[in-house]
Amino acid sequence: MQSQKSFQDESRGMLYLIPTPIGNLEDMTIRGIRLLKEVDLIASEDTRNTQKLLNYFDITTSQISFHEHNTQERIGQLIEKLEAGLSIAQVSDAGMPSISDPGHELVVACIEADIPVVPLPGANAGLTALIASGLAPQPFYFYGFLPRKKKDQLAALEELNQRPETLILYESPHRLKEVLKAMIGVFGEDRKIVCCRELTKKFEEFIRGTLVEALEWATENEVRGEFCLIIEGNHHGSLLAETDRSWEALSLKEHVELLMTELDVPSKTAIKEVAKIRELKKQEVYGAYHEI
Repeated sequence: MQSQKSFQDESRGMLYLIPTPIGNLEDMTIRGIRLLKEVDLIASEDTRNTQKLLNYFDITTSQISFHEHNTQERIGQLIEKLEAGLSIAQVSDAGMPSISDPGHELVVACIEADIPVVPLPGANAGLTALIASGLAPQPFYFYGFLPRKKKDQLAALEELNQRPETLILYESPHRLKEVLKAMIGVFGEDRKIVCCRELTKKFEEFIRGTLVEALEWATENEVRGEFCLIIEGNHHGSLLAETDRSWEALSLKEHVELLMTELDVPSKTAIKEVAKIRELKKQEVYGAYHEI
């Protein structure tokens, strides 16, 4: 058991996790600006990008690069500086450090070295999009970026389809159309989605509708800007998760019919769920249900 009293001994080195704006520079907090001026060093995901922020607020603190390609090399160096009594702020290019950005490994290393880790509240794309989406804000499930490989992506979507919570995902503009197609294949056409782009910036936009309507929009328009996707949860997800093994006494056809009745879903959805539950091929369940 470890207890951290963050401000009991401020004479020792300390790691500050400081959120940066996701677009509008005015979203930087007063405390964040003060600490960036006061710390001895800033560990930045991209020093050139962070320098624009520092220039805007007249911050002259030195930077050191800390990104996914030099994480292991840098951690030892940063821990050494912290143990020597220096204070360090860690920032990503936008939003919260460690959320789809570097930082987690450094936090773990600091905890192991008994160095205080102090987080600041601030900008976060997922929550910013969620509260304006119009979909249920709680409970929600944050996933981040889907896997790039098609097989892994579909497997992730199949798992997400079991969740009743509102889903929060991040996606790049050049992958949006293909991801929406994959979601339609797993979630169905009518699942509600809000595609949020350019959050806090001049061209901020919320595209609200069903998955098939979102795909139509992405096909007919030039897709630009980073996206945060807020997706309606599967209202039957919690029921599916709680299914017991009483189905073992049922035939495949009876199992499909049971789910259709209990969950009020069409045969196509019930067949897919029975295949998952029994770890069978969908074609086998389809054939048994339709008595082919």
